[in-house]
Amino acid sequence: MRIVLFLLKCLVGVFATLGFLLVAGAAALVLLWEDVDLWTARGVEVPEAAVLTLDLSAGIIEVRPDNPLARVGRGHVPVMREVLAALDAAGRDARVRGLFARLGRGPLGLAEVQELRDAVKGFRRSGKFAVAFAESFGEAGDGTLHYTLASAFDEVWLQPSGDLDLTGLFLESPFLRGALDKIGVTPRLAQREEYKGMMNTFTDDALPEPQRRNLQRLVDSWLEQIVTAVAEDRGMTAAQVSALVDRAPYGAAEALERGLVDELGYWDQAADRVLERAGDDADTISLADYARQLDDPAADGAVVALVYGLGPVTLDESENDPFFGRLVMGADTVARAIRDAVEDQDVKAILFRIDSPGGSYVASDVIWREVQRARDKEVPVIVSMSNLAASGGYFVAAAAHRIVAQPATVTGSIGVVGGKLVLTGLWDKLGITWDGVKAGANADVWSGNRDFSAAGWAYLQDSLDRTYADFTNKVADGRGLTIERVREIAKGQVWTGRDAKEHGLVDALGGYATALALAREAAGIAPEAPLELRVFPKRRDPIEALIEDALAGELESPAIKALARGLARVMRALAPLVEAMETLRADPRAARLRAPDLRPAN
Repeated sequence: MRIVLFLLKCLVGVFATLGFLLVAGAAALVLLWEDVDLWTARGVEVPEAAVLTLDLSAGIIEVRPDNPLARVGRGHVPVMREVLAALDAAGRDARVRGLFARLGRGPLGLAEVQELRDAVKGFRRSGKFAVAFAESFGEAGDGTLHYTLASAFDEVWLQPSGDLDLTGLFLESPFLRGALDKIGVTPRLAQREEYKGMMNTFTDDALPEPQRRNLQRLVDSWLEQIVTAVAEDRGMTAAQVSALVDRAPYGAAEALERGLVDELGYWDQAADRVLERAGDDADTISLADYARQLDDPAADGAVVALVYGLGPVTLDESENDPFFGRLVMGADTVARAIRDAVEDQDVKAILFRIDSPGGSYVASDVIWREVQRARDKEVPVIVSMSNLAASGGYFVAAAAHRIVAQPATVTGSIGVVGGKLVLTGLWDKLGITWDGVKAGANADVWSGNRDFSAAGWAYLQDSLDRTYADFTNKVADGRGLTIERVREIAKGQVWTGRDAKEHGLVDALGGYATALALAREAAGIAPEAPLELRVFPKRRDPIEALIEDALAGELESPAIKALARGLARVMRALAPLVEAMETLRADPRAARLRAPDLRPAN
């Protein structure tokens, strides 16, 4: 395994070495581009009759990377918080008459869709129009989710050649037991309890019945939320929309006939109609440029710290690597950010934004401790959950003052899994032998080259019991529930945010706006008082970030890996294989509080 990983990293190294000669020039160009882009945006004036444009064809992200070279890959993708703030401000801006959005493709989660829908509907409540356009709802993205967002607009356009795949939601996972048997790999894993699904990918050839019931409840809840939203927006009954879902997909003409879209036409035709609707004197401005014109928060406003916890939880620094398309919630970074916010006398409350499937129990516990310390020091921590806050992603939130989730947020998975894959059969098939020496009876307990001893297996069971007990006890303490109630709703079960609220795992449904309202309430800040949302840790200077990342060490430097989009495509193709190899090579405990990826996809 190490040989394969070494060869893969050598391949990465070849590309990186070739690209390294371009670093200095690329850095200068990117920095110059960023300066020009920022200067140009600040020089753009908002028209007296403006239509904001928003392009979600590349999806949306929570935070932009510091490293300017890394921004080559994701630098112009809209940032959720900026989009929400801009739409809120535009709703009160007399110069803004409407919104024109391009949808239909790009990665979006259902919780993100719900947060954007709320923002669009809030914008429309000010009396302004909102038009959505898509070449197709489904060919290059999740048609159901993108259409659910589009339905919040008062007018939906679809290209005549496009489709509308309002087909519902589909979750599936690979089961590797048959393949592992063939290659001689033995899974030696255990879990707490029956709904925890990570282990079964390796030990079974199909979904165990408890997990099937749990996931069916999850997708049924998601679809019910989608049907309700679309029915309300399109003036239909829930029964009508459910029937439409079961008969989908549709061609453009049929989608128009069935009342799912309002107009068929091309981008230029929709754009012309939008400007006509806005008035002869109207002009467009991108929502990103508009956002840059907004006034900075008042200097004398109360400060709420914003801390991001995005991606798998690891015992390391956080990582924002658009080159491989991966985010990591590093315990070192997040714990330090919360600690710094607590010690900052200006900070009245902390908004902790989470989108994570979990990961390391120890790393999750590091972050939990800082949230608990903030609570002990009477600095309110309000958690805002995006698409996913499962297992370790929920563990880190358990001690928060209040927890906010979207109705669709994957929540809970209060359970634990552990063990290792034993590779001895694989080595036998390949004719590879391993030999060595050890000092200490259990020095090889986590080695994949030998099975657990009786003592090692007993230690694993005891460790899982202790971890599960700690997890459930911390949830009970943080949520004000009895341990019996937590054990009933735990067992590794995943819930939608809506169901989690009914079970007491979540306090309120909503997004940033709801969380900030609760932060004001907890900190005693008046609803209309000026408020500054200050990111912790402080954003690095772009030049410093470039130099630090470039010199960070060997092949892991984002500056080297993110030289160009073309190279990024090659690396992204290799990324799943590299990540799988690294997972097998890593300490098995690093994924003890990890849930499967349960984001809906067609």
